[in-house]
Order: sequence, then C-alpha cells, then structure tokens
Amino acid sequence: MGYALALAAIKAGHKVTLVTAPTNLRLPAGARIVCVESGREMFVAVKKHFDRCDCLIMAAAAADYTPVKKSKVKIKKSNKNLVIKLKPTVDILKWAGKNKKKNQLVVGFALEDKNLRLNAEKKLKEKKLDMIIANTPSAIGSDQICVEIKTPYRRWLKLPQASKTAVAKRIIALVENVRKAGNRE
Repeated sequence: MGYALALAAIKAGHKVTLVTAPTNLRLPAGARIVCVESGREMFVAVKKHFDRCDCLIMAAAAADYTPVKKSKVKIKKSNKNLVIKLKPTVDILKWAGKNKKKNQLVVGFALEDKNLRLNAEKKLKEKKLDMIIANTPSAIGSDQICVEIKTPYRRWLKLPQASKTAVAKRIIALVENVRKAGNRE
C-alpha cells in the first residue's frame, strides 16, 4: 500500500520520500528512497525527514514488538521450548502526531480484525492524527482492498473495494482536500 501511495502522490505532482524495508516490489520512479531494515532505523529515518514534509503517511507499522535481546548467532534447534521476550517498538505514528507542526498532516492506517471503526477512531484521537484509514487483515497481500477513512471533523467514508492503486489515488486526493481546508475538513 505504501508503494501505491507513493506512486499516486508522485503522479499528483508531489515530491515523495519513501522510507522502505527490503522488498521485491518495484520502487516507484521519482521517489527519494530511504532503505531501512528495522523499526529503529525507520524511526530514525522518519525523524530525519519529518521537518521537511507536508504530510506523513504511515501505511503500516514497522512492527508492534521487537525482541528484548538480539542473538548475534543462529539459535540452534533443540527439543526445548524457546521463549523470546518482546518489548513494544517505538510508536513512530504517535511520535509524529505529537511532534507535527501546524502546517503538517499525519495520516495513519489501522489494521483491525475486530471493532474496526471503534479501534481506528481511538487511534486517530490518541495519536493526534489528521486522518485514519482502517482496513482488515484481508488487505494483506491482496491487490483488491476495501478501506474506511475518518478525519476528526467528518463522518466515516467507506470506499468500495478497488485496487490498491485506485484506493491510493483516492487517499491522496482526500489528503489534498484536508490540506486545502487547513486540516479542518
């Protein structure tokens, strides 16, 4: 979805910096690419470029949790159970919502398997976002998706199922409308 959004923004005439993990997806031509391999690296990259952006769109969380301790060597298989302790990763979206300037928009996605609108709206408020795009796990790995979109000042908008490319184009247009309205759509 992030790549589709980057391409839609480029086609709409915007300058795009795409912070991305390694993937086999084709990089969008015209985007400035920043490659990262961990949630920590993604946070550093977002912080580095955040002041210069008009709109940050976080299409997915890097990961909700990360191992407390990394192994420097391969963990060999054994007959014993393995316990891996995890800690919450830095919430990049929450940081951005807290640190945005008046002229910046922060847009997030909420992947929810239960209480889609309720949980997404909670994220919209708690993270001080300007827009939340909610979808279900069925969107993972699928080109056809259905999303619901909410801003603090409008009702929910449900987009019909469409390709990620078509949905991305619509999202970019909605972001432009929010920006023109001064974040008060």
